[in-house]
Amino acid sequence: MLAIFQKEIRSFFSSLTGYLVIGLFLLITGLFLFVFSGGYNILDSGFASLDPLFQLAPWIFIFLIPAICMRLFADERRMGTLELLLTKPISLSKLVFGKYLASLALVALAIIPTLIYLYTISLLGRPVGNFDLGATLGSYLGLLFLAGCYCAIGIFSSSFTSNQIVAFLLAVLLCFVSFYAFEALSETGITGEKSYILEYFGINFHYESISRGVIDTRDVIYFLSVILLFLKLTEQNISRNKIRR
Repeated sequence: MLAIFQKEIRSFFSSLTGYLVIGLFLLITGLFLFVFSGGYNILDSGFASLDPLFQLAPWIFIFLIPAICMRLFADERRMGTLELLLTKPISLSKLVFGKYLASLALVALAIIPTLIYLYTISLLGRPVGNFDLGATLGSYLGLLFLAGCYCAIGIFSSSFTSNQIVAFLLAVLLCFVSFYAFEALSETGITGEKSYILEYFGINFHYESISRGVIDTRDVIYFLSVILLFLKLTEQNISRNKIRR
C-alpha cells in the first residue's frame, strides 16, 4: 500500500497536477475571501471569522477533487496497466486504499496553507486573537472529512471507465447529489414530517453539524461510513472487471 501511495504522490508532483490543485484552491479562496466583493468577503463582513472559507470550500471541492481522482483508475484502464497491478502481490483493498490516501493527502496539502487565513483572522480580531477557535478547528475537521468523502466518490467514479472526462463528470454529479441534493429535497416539503430524516442522509447536514465545533460521534460515523461504502464499491467494481477478463 505504501508503494502505491508513494507512486501516486510522485505522479501528482512530477506533473502539474499537484501544483495546480494547491494553487487553484488557494487562488480561488483568496480572491473570494479578500478581493471580490460579496457574501464571502471577510473584510466586508465586519467579523473575524473563517466561516466564508468553510462555506465556499465544499463547492470548490465538488469540481477540484473529481479532477484529482479522475485519472487514478481511468488511466490504469486506458494504458492497460490495471491488469498488471492486479497481478502484483498486493491485495485489492490495499491498492484502492493506497490511491485513496494519496488523493486525500494532496487535498490536505491544499488545505494546510489556508492556516495563513486563520492567522489573518486572528490579527483582524478586536482584541487580536478574538475568534471562535473551537468552531474553526471543528470546521477544518469537517472539511477533511468532506474531502475524504469526495475522494472516495472520485475513486469510485474513476473505476468505472477508461475515459477521464466521463469519470470526472460522474464524480461531480455524485458529489453534488451527496452534498446538497438530500437537503434540497427536504426543503421542498414533499416528504412532509420526514424531511429531517431525508436531510440527515446528505453530507452537508453532518458537515454543518461538525463545523459548530462539537464533535458528535454520529457525524464521525456517518463520514467514515460513506468513505468505506464507496471504497468497498470501488473494490467490487474492479474485482468484477478482473473476473470478466
